[in-house]
Amino acid sequence: MTHADGTCPSPREIAELYFASWAAGDPEPLRPYLAPDVTFDGALGSTRGADEFLDGLGGMFAATTSNDVRLRLAGGTDVVTWSELRIADKAPMQVANWTHVEGGMITAVRVTFDPRPMFGE
Repeated sequence: MTHADGTCPSPREIAELYFASWAAGDPEPLRPYLAPDVTFDGALGSTRGADEFLDGLGGMFAATTSNDVRLRLAGGTDVVTWSELRIADKAPMQVANWTHVEGGMITAVRVTFDPRPMFGE
């Protein structure tokens, strides 16, 4: 996907779409921006490939009560987004999401957080 002027969206714009899709509860708008061999690794699991990635996000999106972005830093091909994630009535979790973009496509996402609030700890 490209802008009207023929340029690719920036890594920051793609990360913004990632979180806008989360807020909407629909991962499909991300599909055109996923490399076929995109990888995801996080505290609760890993995926390989665009279909697995979207399936995993769909499950996470469905479980999410809110995911409020607190800070986004972008440099070159990398974007780190810090957010406060709430699942059901659990305490909020502080999440760091690193998104790597090459040629307008997400090639890797790494997420780290302390999952104890999900388990009532």
